[in-house]
Amino acid sequence: MKVFAPLLLALVVNVAAAQEVVRPELGKPLQAAQEAAKAGKYDEALARLREADAVPNLTPHEAFLIARLRGFSALGAGDTATAIKAFELVINASETTPDELQRTLDALANTAYRAKDYARATSALERYFKAGGTNEALRLMLAQSRYLQGDAAGAARDLTAIIQADEAAKRATPELQLRLLASCQQQLKDEAGYTATLERLLAAYPKPEYWADRLARVARQPGFAERLAIDLYRLKAATGNLSDTDAVHLAKLALLAGLPGEAKKVVGDRDAALRQQAERQLAADKMGPAEENAARAAKDGNALFNLGYALASGGALDRGLPLMEQGLAKGGLKRPDDAKLHLGLTQALAGRKDDAKQTLAGVQGSDGAGDLARLWTVYLR
Repeated sequence: MKVFAPLLLALVVNVAAAQEVVRPELGKPLQAAQEAAKAGKYDEALARLREADAVPNLTPHEAFLIARLRGFSALGAGDTATAIKAFELVINASETTPDELQRTLDALANTAYRAKDYARATSALERYFKAGGTNEALRLMLAQSRYLQGDAAGAARDLTAIIQADEAAKRATPELQLRLLASCQQQLKDEAGYTATLERLLAAYPKPEYWADRLARVARQPGFAERLAIDLYRLKAATGNLSDTDAVHLAKLALLAGLPGEAKKVVGDRDAALRQQAERQLAADKMGPAEENAARAAKDGNALFNLGYALASGGALDRGLPLMEQGLAKGGLKRPDDAKLHLGLTQALAGRKDDAKQTLAGVQGSDGAGDLARLWTVYLR
């Protein structure tokens, strides 16, 4: 096993400097062990250390010196059990300096983790940070050690702290760390926490499978309004999760909503009868100057907004989008949150993403409209 040389050399005993405090009969094998370790001859180093063990009446200090070198020689030789035993003697010795304590706890934690001794790794890592250790990579190892012992709550706590630190520093959290936190939250049945982590994954790693999971949860949430199913299908389409069956359902909902242009575009060649129905309704709809004037004359903005929405959904964005904005501004809409949601999506389609985000941020509905607006904002990023 390859040993991290700088760490090894920082911890091996300087026998020449230790001659005043070790007996000559111990100094000789100890110095030979050190030279062998420096040369990467770890089995030879361990053999010399066994000679040192044979010296009678070892003092605590002498035993400490042997243990310091034995830990890293054993690690280099692939003798994990011996390395762990030696490291534990060093970390519990009264003469271990604070710096050496941190380095040895680091080595012990890594060794125990590789040996799948997660309880020992956790103990070493907890002590490492209590002793002032600052290696952030070890915080992840601590979370993983807890997780692998079945301590989902402890792992989630550690991972949450890591992610919050990442967010404060404006750096990306690796996908695997977010997935690990999500797994912990699922085990803990923490639906709110899992949803929040899923949205972090969507923001940084927008894979179709993450979108599928999140959107399925939107539909299952208490109080979700059935009228918003059309918007849910639209988000499925945008994120690559719309099946042929879903496309037909979306087309039918679009027809019911008076949006035959969208229905025709969505259904495509999947259902000939439904496509013909959309074409007939599209041909029958009158959306000329007279209809626009009537909508403008109405006391509220509903007719104007709906006319613009129908035009925009059929592809006439240049004409429809201004009417939607004017209808919303006129006020009196039956469902203003729905209107803002649909306006935001239309603005996005028109390439006005900043306006779309601002509009979507104003959607406050608790019936699913707010969730859909937030998820569309995530998608637009």
